[in-house]
Amino acid sequence: MSDEVTGHGALQSYIDKWLAVQPQQRMALTFVEPNKYPGHVALAALEQELLSAAYGIREPHVAATKLNWWAEELNGAAETGGRHPLTRVLFDDERAHAISKVRWLAPVLAAMAQLEEGTAVDFSAQLNAASVLHGALAVLETAWWYGEDASPMRAERVATLNHLLYALRRLEDDAERDRLPLPMSRLARFGLSRANLRVPSSARDQAIKAQLDDLQTAWAEAPLLGGPLSVFRSLEAGQGQRLMRKAARAGAPLGVLQQGASGTGFFATLRAWRAAQRWQQQIAA
Repeated sequence: MSDEVTGHGALQSYIDKWLAVQPQQRMALTFVEPNKYPGHVALAALEQELLSAAYGIREPHVAATKLNWWAEELNGAAETGGRHPLTRVLFDDERAHAISKVRWLAPVLAAMAQLEEGTAVDFSAQLNAASVLHGALAVLETAWWYGEDASPMRAERVATLNHLLYALRRLEDDAERDRLPLPMSRLARFGLSRANLRVPSSARDQAIKAQLDDLQTAWAEAPLLGGPLSVFRSLEAGQGQRLMRKAARAGAPLGVLQQGASGTGFFATLRAWRAAQRWQQQIAA
């Protein structure tokens, strides 16, 4: 088991895919040791697999086929132990069996339901639509890290906001998709069409900044919801907030978003250590 998690088996390829999207989590692995907490790492990699199917596959029927496989896998994993390397690690842990099957299946079913959703009307509708999938992932993650009685409300909100920020970073790449990163009301307000989203302009910058303003407001409300964050979610949220604020101040916000934020160095390590301390204090309480 430990050899697989640390890089000598099929499992490592899935961990590498997760780290390619969230390289800052390498710092977290210093404190959430894969040998000691293999399921924590496997769950993060599983979340990335589901998100890649939901958003990374352009053909809805292909994505549906992959997600349907995951639904069958997770539905039977408690009895069979699983076929996939990630599932096997997860269901080798008693935590997996303490979590209801409904919670394991909820993210997959939510991902399938939203495959052909169009662009949201406004920011509120966009937030609500995205929270179905990302909220389900946060509920599962919170139960894994802190138990069934821990409130997932804060994690649900920051998971959803992180997704909307990441979607905004991909504005140019996803301009032809049915579901755009900017809601319809925002496009109408700034006179933007799909074609305009690929071309730098003052109107596009203003629309992105308006989206960032709404994200910042929603993010400021997240701590009021209560509940703990996993170490991985805490680092992702912190980096997202810093990037969001930096982009909001920039003359060309999309360029800042696309550049991303540094996840290495002394302060990154310090943030990972603090997140791990909060986690350990929470589970010891």
